[in-house]
Amino acid sequence: MPLADRRTLPRLGIPLLVAVVAVAVGYALSVGLEGYFVYLGMSAVVAAIALLGLGVVTGSAGMISLCQLTFAAVGAWVVSALNKAEAPGGFLVWLLLGGLAAGVVGILVGLPALRLRGINLAVVTLGLAAAADLTLVQLQFPGVSEGISVMRPDAFSDDRAYFLLGVIVLVLCCLAVYFLRRGRWGSGWQAVAFSERGTAAAGASVRTSKLTAFAVSATLGGISGGLLTGQVGLAFPASFTSIQSLALYVLAIMSGAHLIDMAVFGAVLWVAVPELLKRWGVPQDWGYVVFGLLGIQALTSGGNLGTALREVWHRRARVRDGHVGIEHREVEAVAEAPPPGDPVLVVRGLSVRFGHVDALSSVDISVPEHGILGVIGPNGAGKSTLVDAISGFLPQAQGTVELDGRPLTGSPTRRARAGLRRTFQQDRVPPGLTVEAYVRFVARRRLGAAEIADALEFFGCPSARTPLSRVDVGARRLVEVVGHLLAGPRILLLDEPAAGLPHEEHVAFGERLRRVPARFGVSLLLIEHDLDLVRSVCDTITVLDFGQVLATGPQAEVLADPAVLKAYMGETELL
Repeated sequence: MPLADRRTLPRLGIPLLVAVVAVAVGYALSVGLEGYFVYLGMSAVVAAIALLGLGVVTGSAGMISLCQLTFAAVGAWVVSALNKAEAPGGFLVWLLLGGLAAGVVGILVGLPALRLRGINLAVVTLGLAAAADLTLVQLQFPGVSEGISVMRPDAFSDDRAYFLLGVIVLVLCCLAVYFLRRGRWGSGWQAVAFSERGTAAAGASVRTSKLTAFAVSATLGGISGGLLTGQVGLAFPASFTSIQSLALYVLAIMSGAHLIDMAVFGAVLWVAVPELLKRWGVPQDWGYVVFGLLGIQALTSGGNLGTALREVWHRRARVRDGHVGIEHREVEAVAEAPPPGDPVLVVRGLSVRFGHVDALSSVDISVPEHGILGVIGPNGAGKSTLVDAISGFLPQAQGTVELDGRPLTGSPTRRARAGLRRTFQQDRVPPGLTVEAYVRFVARRRLGAAEIADALEFFGCPSARTPLSRVDVGARRLVEVVGHLLAGPRILLLDEPAAGLPHEEHVAFGERLRRVPARFGVSLLLIEHDLDLVRSVCDTITVLDFGQVLATGPQAEVLADPAVLKAYMGETELL
């Protein structure tokens, strides 16, 4: 059996085994629970599915959604309407259709998230929940006035059997979320949550990542609402109020519902806290106060119960292993790259103005195929602005950018897909992924395990299965470079890629960069303050000063230019 197949089987087998065990536990509970406890168990199942959806949009994608029970109401409405109309297919088909209808509504609700974030998005989603709350009170659900109860499937008609059905649906939803999070969508959600700019620079659509997160979250909300309707028989507005949506969001934040097990645990709290208050003679509405206090604690501490428990569980491993850094290896011998060819990237008359400040003024640069161009200059010379403008992050930029003789225009995502990639000065690598998952996401093409391992080894990066949360910042910068190189772009713009590396690592990194055109077939534009690194890598250099090209040409000539030396006067990098 191929090595890749042997690695894939455990990844598939373990979650499937857990799913089978969960269904078995659900069956045992359906047999062992009686009366009111069956009702409480089913309520926990419904809440777990709703929290699972919130975990996608809030925990994975990092957006605020305060209308999860509005999506549940959509699912309940569809199930009630189809039941009243005696539509074909039965309850399970209606449940699926209710989830899909809620998913469509979720996409519509997610549209504001393309431009709004934080408190503004919270206001929009909470306003939707409040509006839906008032509307449901006025309209009522289909079949309520006639007393038409939702028909359960024949095989799950009694409460115990219906609880087992709910467990099966919950397990299927958990499996779906598990595999989605480990696919391209899931990587996109975490990338967007960590850095929208980094996501766009990888050629991934920020719009798609956000809308798919809202769609999946809403679909799960719709399924939970449909299950609730089947549990009670009739849907009532009191089950889908805006205050309950708000409390559910707080509970998702507090428990860490982006973790599947914590979504289930949060659902147990959702049912247990009000039940305990009732048994103690305290009004159940005080449960919202309890959830609110727990949510405040989670928000102020910047953590949640799920991650805290995992921190305790993995503490020994972290103490033993510490952060994973760069591995020291001899640089492998690589055939020399062909001599520089025709220009791959040509920039003419690039100008950027911020108010009354000219950040760039008529900048011309050219990067040949198989070439490495270094761009240097004092602090504030406009180097990062140059990279932002070329890669499409400054749409107000004037001038032309050509890639392989064709105009390069449009969004950063479009330019990345056309063959221009870039890295950032700041860390844009989401810590929630493994090294392999991040590299696959950034590369945006099918990669073999051996190809990934070979590229990581070439740069001395940690192994593919290493969680990025355990990788130090310098090594994460190299993993970012590897991901973009494996995408096979025509040119890669490196914005201070050695930031975070110890000085002794710069030379080794430079030796590897020098071999990139020959090994990966990618031309480089390197922005770097470390002149030792620039000297070891770049044959040609362009110097920027106050947004203008001060000098350009062969390395030795440029670095000996009196104007360049004067511009750098006092810069410690040249001392």
